Amino acid sequence: MPNLSRNPWITAATAVAGAGALAVAYATLVERNAFTLRTQTMEVLAPGASPLRVLHISDLHMMPNQKLKQEWIRELDRLEPDLVINTGDNLAHPKAVPAVVQALGGLLARPGLFIFGSNDYFGPLPKNPLKYFKKDHKRVTGEPLPWKDLRAAFNERGWLDATHNRRELRAGGVRISAVGVDDPHLERDRYDTVAGPANPDADLRIALTHSPEPRILDLFAQDGYDLALAGHTHGGQLCLPVYGALVTNCGIGRSRVKGPSRWGAHMRLHVSAGLGTSHYVPARFFCPPEATLLTLVPAKSDTSPATENQAVSRSEAGVR
Repeated sequence: MPNLSRNPWITAATAVAGAGALAVAYATLVERNAFTLRTQTMEVLAPGASPLRVLHISDLHMMPNQKLKQEWIRELDRLEPDLVINTGDNLAHPKAVPAVVQALGGLLARPGLFIFGSNDYFGPLPKNPLKYFKKDHKRVTGEPLPWKDLRAAFNERGWLDATHNRRELRAGGVRISAVGVDDPHLERDRYDTVAGPANPDADLRIALTHSPEPRILDLFAQDGYDLALAGHTHGGQLCLPVYGALVTNCGIGRSRVKGPSRWGAHMRLHVSAGLGTSHYVPARFFCPPEATLLTLVPAKSDTSPATENQAVSRSEAGVR
């Protein structure tokens, strides 16, 4: 009888299978709970404006029993941001509204803006992951979720709903003009309801969308917004070393799947990699869940385009 243990093909196959099993275990048990705070400086304010600390959170995909995630989010209030921006996909379960509200805790007492995403409206469904590689795949929605209850809770605590609304507010001494659209991923956006030039007298003009679809970003840029914020991509969720994200699940390219980038001659874009995962793909690989503390500062008029892309960032495993 041949000695299979010495067969190089069997040995290689066993090694590959073992490595795959370890990768799956790491992605599902370790990295998806390795919540990370990323900090970023972006030059977007009007000259002379005071620096503004903005906490960008997105894609919580909260389940009622996710106590570790809830506790980590609750600690974010210690950062004392001037403004909180939530770009949607808070829910993943019909009974998750109390968990989201309790996790956000003190952040809800701070100035805030929000919009919703597809997973605020509809629960997750199992699907073939390979469909994410096909941009025009048919979208199937799950059971309706209590997004109206979540919106009421946010509004009661003072956060402003930017969905198809123009909002004016002041935070950290900065006068802000904001606008938002409903989720383009579900084709719920109606930009015509808020179209028109951004307020030229504001120190900062912000635009919000859950899914960073180019057609919406182009309209924001055309109307003169300084900064667009989005989520939805999960930073690719499953990434490869060096190569990065495999897919973006929307129309933007892989290089913009998370973090800051330029969109057009004037507008900047920040895409959050988010804090959660799909309930049916509870894994992250080379893409830890994150929230971002953005420090917005005045733009330098003499900065060249090449230099403007160089934003300062660092990551840390927890909130200090």
